[in-house]
Amino acid sequence: MVPFMRILGIETSCDETAAAVVERNAEGHCNVLSDVVLSQLDEHSAYGGVVPEIAARAHVEALDELIEQALKRANVSLADVDAIAATSGPGLIGGLLVGLMTGKAIARAAGKPLYAINHLEGHALTARLTHGLSFPYLVLLVSGGHTQLILVRGVGQYERWGTTIDDALGEAFDKTAKLLSLPYPGGPAVERMARDGNADRFDFPRPLVGEARLDFSFSGLKTAVRQAAQDIAPLSDQDVADICASFQRAISRTLKDRIGRGLQRFKREFPATGEKPALVVAGGVAANLELRATLQALCDKNGFRFIAPPLSLCTDNAVMIAWAGLERMATGVAPDTLDVQPRSRWPLDANAETLIGFGKRGAKA
Repeated sequence: MVPFMRILGIETSCDETAAAVVERNAEGHCNVLSDVVLSQLDEHSAYGGVVPEIAARAHVEALDELIEQALKRANVSLADVDAIAATSGPGLIGGLLVGLMTGKAIARAAGKPLYAINHLEGHALTARLTHGLSFPYLVLLVSGGHTQLILVRGVGQYERWGTTIDDALGEAFDKTAKLLSLPYPGGPAVERMARDGNADRFDFPRPLVGEARLDFSFSGLKTAVRQAAQDIAPLSDQDVADICASFQRAISRTLKDRIGRGLQRFKREFPATGEKPALVVAGGVAANLELRATLQALCDKNGFRFIAPPLSLCTDNAVMIAWAGLERMATGVAPDTLDVQPRSRWPLDANAETLIGFGKRGAKA
């Protein structure tokens, strides 16, 4: 039987600084003792996106205090913690350096093992923390940096079934919002405007719909939005609302086709898993209510459970990093050495064909 374990998690991959203390008992149940997150939204909003240098400096200024807060709220000391887990990639290299180096320093000073965690693995395993989900299951990861459909076979066992061949979905939302002079972050702004819009006014393309492959593409959709906005400029508030609603409708229809095909593939490959199969959605875009409704209806139609962890655990957080570390400890994965390096690009499925960018930093997706 796996013993009781407690871990300190650190997350600094983008524009949230976070620390958390999480426990896992012998039966595999989770107890979140503390969860501290500091958003950098105010620092970046004036620029319409995340500025890496500003993000890294903000992590440096805030992380030590957040870790102290996490330990205090959990009513534990470093002596009571069994290991340290810190995000090691993918993400902005400056932020990753801050978090991982801090994790290394604490591990060395306190004599604790260190687990360098793939940020995407944290997202992929969160549903096991919140819902006790058994393997295998599907994860749709939709964020500012990633859009992937991933088969989760087990801890450390991931197969990428689909990925974007250009923009991530969150990136498409942000760029569309910027084009329409909406505030950052773009996803919530577009969703708010779409509520008062006519989704039938613009017939935007649904890239890759109908194709057998499970990949995604949003660049052409984004271009179509720009062209539509230019054709009717100057834009009224109703024009903006109609564009947002039509844009969101196109994305919903695209996901319905892409994910629907993924669910069918899962049923073919796992005809009898012993329980109702599950689709998990994670990442900041998972907060979009229309997209959630589309995925819920799709799962209902195909006999799947639809699982969306609480929003606080869908966006960047240290709880998922701590939990990923606990999962690795429970399966007997050896801790990392203190010479482990951060990786700005770190695909969850190392065997998947690279579809986006490959350079000195490695594959993006």
